[in-house]
Amino acid sequence: MGPAEAQEDGSAAVRTLARFLPALLIVVGVCYDALTPQAFTPVPFFTAAPLIAAPLSSLRTTVLTGLASFLAAYAVHVRHTFRPDVDTVTEALTVATVAALAAGINQVVRIGDQRLASAREIAEAAQRAVLPEPAERIGGFEIAACYEAAQEGTFIGGDLYAVQDTPYGVRLVVGDVRGKGMGAVAAVAVVIGAFREAAEQEATLEAVAGRLERALAREGVRRGGVDAFEGFTTAVLAELPHGDGTVRVVNRGHPPPLLLHGDGKVSPVRVPEAALPLGMGELGAWPDRAAEHPFPSGATLLLHTDGLSEARDAHGRFYDPKQRLTGRTVTSPGQLLARLAAEVRRHTGGGMTDDMALLAVRRP
Repeated sequence: MGPAEAQEDGSAAVRTLARFLPALLIVVGVCYDALTPQAFTPVPFFTAAPLIAAPLSSLRTTVLTGLASFLAAYAVHVRHTFRPDVDTVTEALTVATVAALAAGINQVVRIGDQRLASAREIAEAAQRAVLPEPAERIGGFEIAACYEAAQEGTFIGGDLYAVQDTPYGVRLVVGDVRGKGMGAVAAVAVVIGAFREAAEQEATLEAVAGRLERALAREGVRRGGVDAFEGFTTAVLAELPHGDGTVRVVNRGHPPPLLLHGDGKVSPVRVPEAALPLGMGELGAWPDRAAEHPFPSGATLLLHTDGLSEARDAHGRFYDPKQRLTGRTVTSPGQLLARLAAEVRRHTGGGMTDDMALLAVRRP
């Protein structure tokens, strides 16, 4: 069993214990009263039970827990005397008050959960709008994409991917926007929007990269502040010409794609000259030059962000996709990405520190 599975099993055990804990506290309270002198009160156990049930259970369960606690608190006094004295009334009212508060807490928690669920639905809709799932087959190529957020419950961040079938071939982009939050999401929308327009209109991949550079420059000026001077996006663009067994690549400061051959060999798709990330054109002029590599039948092109190559385990060791993928045969892009995502989660023990975007293209 790997670290991720162990962590998941541990979480399930904690959730199970939490569900039964209120009833267990009532039983412990009754046993405590039976085994201790009359001067010792079990009321703390009875008041804790509905409070624990409130954020974890339904309103009905919370109310029933409060009622059971009230009856248990009254019953332990009746065991000693049938006449309700001051202590009996006081402790019974204390438990009843706490039970009522627990019911109110339960409703507040439920409202918060509903709002969180609504926010997640909105975030998921935003992700589908900004990063739509590509079709399984585009321009004769098999396609699959995957987005893994580092923070649980987060649907979209600064990583991006897009695929576009154009008159010049199938064009792809995978990138990583500097920073987090809504500013990064806005930059993602700008890059993808500019890419889809430029991919259709520009005759060369270098010109597409230039359009993305200008779009980010305009966005930086519009946003102002520190992002106008420090905002940038690493990206790799690829072009798969129709009827041609090659791939052209422009790399803007991004991890190189990997070419997975049918015989299990894995080779990075590098460019001869390094270039600055998008949005840093003011620092110098490095003209883009697309590098061309063979892309034979049965091979798979894997584009990824540094959430894959910089994923660390508990000892600080990086996940090496080239080493891990060497010797494997890829039957479909979707299966490849599912296995990669699962391996990264196991490698990090479920504690990813950066988002991860994966895009795989296979030439049948």
